[in-house]
Amino acid sequence: MAKRSRDERRRPPRGGGDNATAGAGASAGRAGRAPELKRKTYLAVLRRLHEDLVALQGWVTATGYRAVVVFEGRDAAGKGGVIKAITERVSPRVFRTVALPAPSEREKTQLYLQRYVTHFPAAGEVVLFDRSWYNRAGVEKVMGFCNQDEYESFLQFAPIFERAVVRSGIHLVKYWFEVGMAEQQRRFEDRIEDPRKLWKLSAIDLASYHRWYEYSRVRDAMFAATDTDDAPWYVVPADDQRRARLNCIAHLLSLIPYEKVDRQPIVLGERRFEGRYDDVESLAGRRHVPDRY
Repeated sequence: MAKRSRDERRRPPRGGGDNATAGAGASAGRAGRAPELKRKTYLAVLRRLHEDLVALQGWVTATGYRAVVVFEGRDAAGKGGVIKAITERVSPRVFRTVALPAPSEREKTQLYLQRYVTHFPAAGEVVLFDRSWYNRAGVEKVMGFCNQDEYESFLQFAPIFERAVVRSGIHLVKYWFEVGMAEQQRRFEDRIEDPRKLWKLSAIDLASYHRWYEYSRVRDAMFAATDTDDAPWYVVPADDQRRARLNCIAHLLSLIPYEKVDRQPIVLGERRFEGRYDDVESLAGRRHVPDRY
């Protein structure tokens, strides 16, 4: 992968050129990019959405609502970023994130969906899957981790499984994050050069870079088989990370008929000073973390 300067990597992809003429799959679905969303504007909108998510959390807890939100998409499309934005200001006991590693030898002998179902929500929980059972329709198919019969059986059975999930009372939402060729390359290169992001770049990610159209074809086959009225797919154009996060969170909130739950006013009241003693002095001589900053 040829290296580019930091300025070149930060520059958004333009119309024309090799990537633009590589086909419709090479772009994230925008004819032209909107003006850059300033950080101040982004944070202001995100704050309002966080307030709405906290209101949603109160309603979920009060009503026993259950939801599963699936985040799938191209590698480096920003799935983890939107999950982090969703969970930043809510309780991890209500909004639970599930990001499963590769299956163990024992799990490989189970029903394929078994290890996912164990993480499904109880009353008053929203479970966010960072990758999901759709691994079988994507990476497992492309990389040869499953055979053709397993792949075709999954595409046939997934809509039946999801219909059962929805009819059990769980709200199932599925997002696909789509990023263009040029932007994916920029993000991969950024990960290579930033020590804080190297862990995000796996051998599977590199394989996806080289097999762009193989992933496009299995994506299209997945949509054709599993985009149903019971559990539709929603595509998130993700070349612009900030807009993708805001758009996805706002859309998720619009799908759930929550209401703001009235809460009793919170009053701190007065501290109690019975049994007062020097509780600072009592820490003297204990091991303290050094002040380095």
